[in-house]
Amino acid sequence: MAKKNKQSAAAAEAAAEAKRKEEEESEEEIEVEEEMELLQVDVGDIIKVKQILDETVAGTIMSEDLSAHGEAVKIEEEYTHDNIKLFLMALACGFAAVAQFGFATDFPKNRIWLGVCCASYFCISGILQLIMTFIDKDCIMQTKPLTDPEMIKLVKKVGNKEMDKYGIRVRSIFPRFSEYYTVILEFQGKDPPSEFVKKSWSVGQFFDVEGFFDEEGMMLEVEELYQRFEAGNFDKPEGSKAKKSSKKKSN
Repeated sequence: MAKKNKQSAAAAEAAAEAKRKEEEESEEEIEVEEEMELLQVDVGDIIKVKQILDETVAGTIMSEDLSAHGEAVKIEEEYTHDNIKLFLMALACGFAAVAQFGFATDFPKNRIWLGVCCASYFCISGILQLIMTFIDKDCIMQTKPLTDPEMIKLVKKVGNKEMDKYGIRVRSIFPRFSEYYTVILEFQGKDPPSEFVKKSWSVGQFFDVEGFFDEEGMMLEVEELYQRFEAGNFDKPEGSKAKKSSKKKSN
């Protein structure tokens, strides 16, 4: 009888302890929800809206649970291109600083070197502008090819056979006076036309009337788009669709 009483008392204590832990966890969840603040922007500011959407896309691509395989497949960002641009920017600023604080004080004695520094600054700035206009275009980030054998094996098993050879070029398009924001994932460095996946969303899907941003909803959409790329379910070029429709009409 005493043993039964001891067992029942122990079971009651265990149940009380489990109930207490559940209450503490629920209180913590409530606190986290209360602390979470939604980002609010002026939806009429197209540049700011695109900036927030681009940052969310880039952040989602670098998240640990992006892949359909979870943390087993991790994407790394490629910084080489950005580092080159930063180096050129720093070099241009260096020439400008030398011209302003070094040679300008002894003008006109140092006018030749001052002219060299000014010309160098404008040349490097022009090169940067050409890079952003003709190379970067609508690209917001680039990733490295997969190098880990286990990651490559998992991805190739799903369907994408070239993620070990090429990185991903992430592009975004948000035309002026348009409500649709488009994200394109394609292979970086592959000879065009590269395979790609593409999806467009109405901005109203992620921003309400007051300008509050549904970041989690956007992240889920980008994850779905990436997993389609990872699985090799690429979109067909618009030109091929037009050719097929013209062939059907002629038949």
